[in-house]
Amino acid sequence: MAADIVLKVQNVSKRFSRGEMHDSLRDFVPSLFARLSGRARTGSVTSKDFWALQDVSFELNRGEAFGIIGANGAGKSTILKLITGIMKPTTGRVELNGRLSALIEVGAGFHPDLTGRENIYLNGTILGMRRAEIDRKFDAIVEFSGLADFIDTPVKRYSTGMYARLGFSVAAHVDPDILIVDEVLSVGDIVFQNRCLEKMNRIIHSGATVIFVSHNLRAIAELCPRSILLEHGKVTATGPSQEVLRAYLESSGQEGRRARSKDLIISGVKVRGSHSEGVTFNSGEKVWVDVEIECTGGSEPCSVVLFVNDDRQYEVFHTSTEYLGYPPISLKPGERFACTFEMDLNLAGGTFYFGILLYRFNIEKIVDRFFPAATIFVNSLPEVRGVVNPHPSITAFGPVAEIEPTKEAIKQ
Repeated sequence: MAADIVLKVQNVSKRFSRGEMHDSLRDFVPSLFARLSGRARTGSVTSKDFWALQDVSFELNRGEAFGIIGANGAGKSTILKLITGIMKPTTGRVELNGRLSALIEVGAGFHPDLTGRENIYLNGTILGMRRAEIDRKFDAIVEFSGLADFIDTPVKRYSTGMYARLGFSVAAHVDPDILIVDEVLSVGDIVFQNRCLEKMNRIIHSGATVIFVSHNLRAIAELCPRSILLEHGKVTATGPSQEVLRAYLESSGQEGRRARSKDLIISGVKVRGSHSEGVTFNSGEKVWVDVEIECTGGSEPCSVVLFVNDDRQYEVFHTSTEYLGYPPISLKPGERFACTFEMDLNLAGGTFYFGILLYRFNIEKIVDRFFPAATIFVNSLPEVRGVVNPHPSITAFGPVAEIEPTKEAIKQ
């Protein structure tokens, strides 16, 4: 394995058995006898076996941030357990070159009856740190976790979020060549999650590699230039995270939940920047929202409404073709219509969902609804918090000079 490659997963597959089910004693006795006599088939595949992973391959370079995404049951946790050596692959090879630190499960490596202080030493030792190294980093670990007031409290009294704080803090201070972080970070508060992302960026800049598994697609988009998409144990997309995330949103059905009219439907929606269609944009960037409509029957004159919701489903903006001065749209069966909204993304960092309505304003009737029609991620800005970005700036900064009173003021 080349020196700059820290992880090589080559044609890895993992098979599990669901467990035998017996409907009668007549079936159970022969099966038990076959197991005891060693005549049970160990290498064959039966209908009761299933493949959690099938022919998965990828390589990671030193200093790379790599995302693994997919729905629940796609095989994400299985591939992490194979990488960490918790399990062995049925076929294929996993080659590791460097020190590995993993945070796969909240509280893994913690003893509930020990204090936070004692568990730092326990968990640090499990992750390969020597006592002298833990002594040297102890204060930094506690400070990062924000649990100084509870460090001598048994961790069985910790909340799930406190578990996550302490676990990530220990794992991140191992100075690993490879850091694996699972969905566990989702239990932390937003401030701690941002702190973790900043820490992972510092780890990457130090030359380490981060493997990030999460349903937080915005975090994947911000942190990982490259990702893979797992579906039913198979890699269905790999490459730049923008393309992989778009494939995931399309395949997961998140962009297909809509109520369809029989006669007039929203047939397509996409958000694109100045270069091409995408899912990640910068705050203030100009984007275009393309909407296509298809008429399959008798058409009702209607307008196109565009609305944008944040990740809490609060509507942050909406407009329509009618608001912007265009007449209602009337189509004949078989006709198609397209319109494009141009807008500036004056939004702060976050996840935003675009929705489209076909709406008759004169009778207040929804003809068709498509939501979410598209999902985008706006990159975080250190100087802006909230939902909108009014592009603030400082026009004056400094001490106020003492103003001498005028003669008229003295006379008064």
